[in-house]
Amino acid sequence: MIFLDNAGTTSMFKECVETYSFYACDNFYNPSAVSRKSAFVHAKLDEVRRDVLKKLGAVKGSVIFTGGATESNNLAIYGAVKNGDFEYVFSSGEHPSVYNVAKALELEGKKVHFVNLDKDGRVNLSELEKVVNNKTRLISCMLVSNETGAINDIKKIVELKNQLAPKALVHVDAVQGFMKIPFSVEDLGADMLSFSAHKFHGPKGVGGLYVRSMQLIKNIFDGGGQEFGLRSGTENVPGIMAMQTALLKIDVKENYKHVSKLKEKFNEIVGQESGIKVLDFLGSPYIEVLIFSGVKGETMLHALEEKGVIVGLGSACSAKKAGNRILENIGYNKDEILSSCRVSFNAYMSESEIEEAGKIIAMVYKDMLKRLS
Repeated sequence: MIFLDNAGTTSMFKECVETYSFYACDNFYNPSAVSRKSAFVHAKLDEVRRDVLKKLGAVKGSVIFTGGATESNNLAIYGAVKNGDFEYVFSSGEHPSVYNVAKALELEGKKVHFVNLDKDGRVNLSELEKVVNNKTRLISCMLVSNETGAINDIKKIVELKNQLAPKALVHVDAVQGFMKIPFSVEDLGADMLSFSAHKFHGPKGVGGLYVRSMQLIKNIFDGGGQEFGLRSGTENVPGIMAMQTALLKIDVKENYKHVSKLKEKFNEIVGQESGIKVLDFLGSPYIEVLIFSGVKGETMLHALEEKGVIVGLGSACSAKKAGNRILENIGYNKDEILSSCRVSFNAYMSESEIEEAGKIIAMVYKDMLKRLS
């Protein structure tokens, strides 16, 4: 099976399984207890925080461990909400765990602005500039689109914020960027940044939120006061330690080069087949969109799976819903959207796998056209 839906999830490194087992079965102590064994585990969690900060290129701030990206995004947004005459700004291309929170804030009576995407799939900076003002409390914008791979200019967004709303916070959903594309949170200038372990070969059910300062947000539920009082509940120690194993194994820059070559080879093969349109938004090499003219994307997905290739239909968190909000916002029509599939790579695939996948996709598409003619 050739798995081309790595933006949805990735296979966990075997080394992570070994780490998980050790901290689940042998060194299983509660980091909040007072024994020396527990103190050791607590110290190990702080070690992982330091490793995450190093990978982020952060010189200050800390990391709150969470149950994954959805929780991190909710904590960042709801934690930043304040009573008063404030406004909140989101891009229209956000993942459901951000976009749906924004819609919920709107229903609660908060003033919420949604900024459209440009034809390249990035946040329209001209529109953004029109809605950010001295009432803006939060701007939330993803680093890499989970649907298209387009990369937003977070540094420019922060510069606009500093000019127009210097007291506002900037939150970045970096789930598809962290440990995949080279960046530094210091260079971006973000106040908060979300990530999820299962997107970079760690375990599911664990992630984190980088915060420049703990005073920027409040907790959104009460409990025992773990994670600096911002995320109560016993930490998922085995998951966090397994995530560290993945962090330390990955070479972001080398992986980026490898995946860029894989994508180039893949596009060379599928691009030769008339009727297959490659939507490469010149962003992350890990993600792109294919449009199969005359064939529904869902039909292609099932036909490809029968031949040993798995692709996606966009975000796994909204794949069962009709249409594609992001492609529609960019300007693609209904037929193009219904004929689209998302392809996403990982850095541990071989060139031969990619060549085989490309050939199978081209073959299946031609066969589907014959059946439908």
